[in-house]
Amino acid sequence: MQFDDDAQLDSSQVSDERGSGPSRGGLGGGFGMPGGTGGLIGLVLAVIAALVGVPVALTDSGSNHSTTPSNAVSANGSSSSAVTTGSLAAKCRTGADANANDDCRVVAVVNSVQNYWSGFFARNGQKYPQAQTVIYSGATRTACGNATSAVGPFYCPGDRTVYLDLGFWQELRTKFGARGGPFAQAYVIAHEYGHHIQNLTGSIRNAQGSQQGANSGSVRVELQADCYAGLWAHYATTTKDASGRILIKDLTKQDIADGLDAASAVGDDRIQKEFQGRVTPETWTHGSAAQRQKWFLTGYQTGDFNACDTFSGAI
Repeated sequence: MQFDDDAQLDSSQVSDERGSGPSRGGLGGGFGMPGGTGGLIGLVLAVIAALVGVPVALTDSGSNHSTTPSNAVSANGSSSSAVTTGSLAAKCRTGADANANDDCRVVAVVNSVQNYWSGFFARNGQKYPQAQTVIYSGATRTACGNATSAVGPFYCPGDRTVYLDLGFWQELRTKFGARGGPFAQAYVIAHEYGHHIQNLTGSIRNAQGSQQGANSGSVRVELQADCYAGLWAHYATTTKDASGRILIKDLTKQDIADGLDAASAVGDDRIQKEFQGRVTPETWTHGSAAQRQKWFLTGYQTGDFNACDTFSGAI
């Protein structure tokens, strides 16, 4: 994935809260073993309450993470602690910066994803409300409650914000066994923005009903977010900066392969086999490795929003 060196980045779409102090969190514990019960699975199982503020995440980490109500997040998603955006604005100015720096790559991908969805909404006679992305380290407070890095990347509907602890990029390789690479990171971000689209369109409500299992509403929500990530990838090289310059000038077959590899790595069956030694489809919340690849490819190959209907028929 190669960004146009001269493309202009909009760092205002990403807030960097790293180093704002341990008081932001209040939860202990590290990244728990995936595939178990409790922790993030509780968040995912509560996806039917997402419109009132439950995080929706990329994986089921099975950690001992919990969420508690928090008043530390205002209506616009900013926290009561200082948000340090100046460093991003100073170092993340152009596509060349995104090609050289992980933080700036996050900014560029967020810009690209939001440019795509803004255009999609405009073509359908609607205005796209942007979602903020927050980079944090260790712990953070959200409208969905306190969160630690054990959650992994997640979207909080309550404040319309995507939360990323960039340490997950390493976890994706070392714990989940993915190859990694820039587009694997982009897939993760685009998946979380897929949940933002579900929040805006109301499709996340379709998770009501069974919340665990291979055919559950939770799995269908997650697979649709994968499809939306693929949909963005289909159009990624057409997305533009504020001046109209193309942001991503090259997306290779290897990039797509890295994205598919990451999707497979966070499949419920693969995680369960690795960390609990057996596969239990009745507890799935995100879908199998094959399903996650299938739905990413559906969005990528068709470029059709309507093809991402994971709520009708077999998945």
